[in-house]
Amino acid sequence: MKAKTADRIAISVIVGIAVLIIAVLASLLGYLLIRGLSHVSWHFLTSAPENIKAGGGIGPQLFNSLFLLVLTMLITIPLGLGAGIYMSEYAKANRLTNFIRLIVEVLSSFPSIVVGLFGFLVFVNLFEMKYSLMAGALALTVFNLPLMVRITEQSLRGVPREQKEAGLALGLSKWKTISSIMLPVAFPTIVTGTILAAGRVFGEAAALLFTAGMSSPRLDFTNWNPFSQTSPLNPMRPAETLAVHIWKINSEGLAPDAPEIAAGASAVLILIVLLFNFGSRWLGRVIYRKFTATK
Repeated sequence: MKAKTADRIAISVIVGIAVLIIAVLASLLGYLLIRGLSHVSWHFLTSAPENIKAGGGIGPQLFNSLFLLVLTMLITIPLGLGAGIYMSEYAKANRLTNFIRLIVEVLSSFPSIVVGLFGFLVFVNLFEMKYSLMAGALALTVFNLPLMVRITEQSLRGVPREQKEAGLALGLSKWKTISSIMLPVAFPTIVTGTILAAGRVFGEAAALLFTAGMSSPRLDFTNWNPFSQTSPLNPMRPAETLAVHIWKINSEGLAPDAPEIAAGASAVLILIVLLFNFGSRWLGRVIYRKFTATK
């Protein structure tokens, strides 16, 4: 077989596989969105299930998902940044460092259900947090922390070595070089990775079944006392998130319009995850252009 013929065949196979994958993803997303968006309305997004006669509404679940996301990222971002900076700039190249990197890689590939069981044993039972948003946030921190560490480490390692050496040559301390030279250059990539990690948190369900719970108290959105059990700002209350709600309403089938509720909630969840992905790319490009002064 001639080289040009083999090259055309290889290109055709690769293009065909790419088109097949895109077609499958587009058809899946199109089916879910077309089926679900017809059931989405402002009332559906803001009302509680018990406030609608047919059993619909995802208002509390949507709020719980956003609140859980904020709690998780408030814990994950400082720990991930600190660990990533240490692994990239301070840790020596030895067996211990290699072992830590191996552990990070293993944790990043753990099934979420295993992380949920760990959270149930440690946070819910051992620390007696019971089913709560905080227990769910800590479990998702364990789930997301390896990704955040790797993103930060790889972003800092991607900074040109000359820039780091120039800062040290000017007499800057190591931390000043990292904070003033390396982090601004790596910041766009870190932001992109952080938003993608946030999207993973928003769509997670398995780990939350064992930590945040599958039910929520009736929330009073006029009560902003974080110590009250009915306050939406109480991090120690059980909370059913949007992803868990989709699983629960499909498995129980108690609501008369369960398929419509699940379809609408799935469409909302997909749109939010897509917004996270597109938003991370857009924000990363904007920040990169700002730091590099490119158009």
